[in-house]
Amino acid sequence: MAAPASDRSLLESFALAALGAVALTAERADELATSLAERGGIRREDARELVDELMGRWRGDASRLRESAGSNLERWARELGLVTRDELEELDLRVAQLEHRLKLVEAPPRAVPPPPQH
Repeated sequence: MAAPASDRSLLESFALAALGAVALTAERADELATSLAERGGIRREDARELVDELMGRWRGDASRLRESAGSNLERWARELGLVTRDELEELDLRVAQLEHRLKLVEAPPRAVPPPPQH
């Protein structure tokens, strides 16, 4: 099942935002702030604040896009009839419990000791 164009665009935007946030290290942010200060005629501290603000926005956007992409993937999985990892683990636990109960039912009865004689 192919993703609709808007969902594909959303995933591409997420990927680009995530790459931008990750690629912009502290050292690179300092270099960018210095460059902005020189070109824009503003103080370096102001440029650094702007870069930090933009990095925060990018990270926030990446987080929101990740959540949106996750919900879209979950919806697609449901449409395809797939189960989540949590659902699978819950079923594994239930099967293990049933197997244990079945073994108890199938086990030969234990001999009950006679009551003590006084």
